Amino acid sequence: MRIDKFLKVSRVIKRRTIANEVTDNGRVKVNGSVVKASYNVKVGDIVEIAFGDKISKFEIIRIPEVQGKNIDELIKIL
Repeated sequence: MRIDKFLKVSRVIKRRTIANEVTDNGRVKVNGSVVKASYNVKVGDIVEIAFGDKISKFEIIRIPEVQGKNIDELIKIL
């Protein structure tokens, strides 16, 4: 699953267009490297998102098959 879609489905970011913009502006890192919206996430990836001065960091523990899963079932906040 693409990182922009994962961020939307897991409800980390509300809309996919915003997730796409955030990633393409270099504000998302996976395992320490800046990624684009097309990056395919894997279980175990560590994601960091810069929201202004604040950085959110979490580990992907499961890739959802359908939309609407509880965020606690998909990521582990670090």
